[in-house]
Amino acid sequence: MPPRVATIDVVLDQLQLTVEDFSEKTGLSFDRAEAIALGRWTPSAADRKRIADSLDIEPGSISWGHTMDPRNVRYRQFGLPEEI
Repeated sequence: MPPRVATIDVVLDQLQLTVEDFSEKTGLSFDRAEAIALGRWTPSAADRKRIADSLDIEPGSISWGHTMDPRNVRYRQFGLPEEI
């Protein structure tokens, strides 16, 4: 059976790591580590390898990429066109 794939926030939860711990282990700035954990930033291939190595897991076991709904970001920027 192939390994289970999880988003980085789930991985951090399973490893009982905070974003601060994640930032320290990976050498990423807190802001970048937080953006990755929240699904707002997709790390480069080199960063993916460094993150996976620092967490002692395979890069393929992490689902990389944006997980935020872009509509939520847009509504926060511009608001809804009418009151609800």
